[in-house]
Amino acid sequence: MTLADRIDALLPQTQCEQCGYHGCRPYAEAIARGEAKINQCPPGGAAGIARLAALLDVSPLPLDPQHGIEKPRMLARIVEADCIGCTKCIQTCPVDAIVGAAKLMHTVIADDCTGCELCVPACPVDCIVLEPMPLAQVNDPAHADAARAHFQRREARLAHEQAQRDAELAARKAEVAAAAETNPVLAALARARARQQGKST
Repeated sequence: MTLADRIDALLPQTQCEQCGYHGCRPYAEAIARGEAKINQCPPGGAAGIARLAALLDVSPLPLDPQHGIEKPRMLARIVEADCIGCTKCIQTCPVDAIVGAAKLMHTVIADDCTGCELCVPACPVDCIVLEPMPLAQVNDPAHADAARAHFQRREARLAHEQAQRDAELAARKAEVAAAAETNPVLAALARARARQQGKST
């Protein structure tokens, strides 16, 4: 295991971004490179900082309040009667723990929720409430491992979807360019647009 692997294994895998990085793994990599301090993870709290300090053989630090405060881990729950099915919570959940469809009720899969709380500000009708996470779930390494895997799968899926969109856009641009080469009218319009853009810059 690399140093980043060992650091990541000690993080709570909430993927909440309070540390200032896009998930636990990027934070672990930043610590390993010496670019981030060990006290930027509120969900890990003092115990997490102590574990990181022991791994890295450095002195523990107090939690940096700029990144939040230590508090009990929570689970999100959607008040289903108030849900309007906007999908904003689904889009922000880093571990795909929310299921539903547009204009239909959503629900949180409690076993998959990491308590990141990112869905709360995303909800336009304030229908998401936070409830205490069972201690067994808080301290369960298997839950953290599952959260890591869910996050990695989601990131891979989003990257694949973005690559597909980019490829489709490039193909459409190529089609337009090819049509412009064979159609004098389209070519003239393209030249006019290019001149117009040149004047505006």
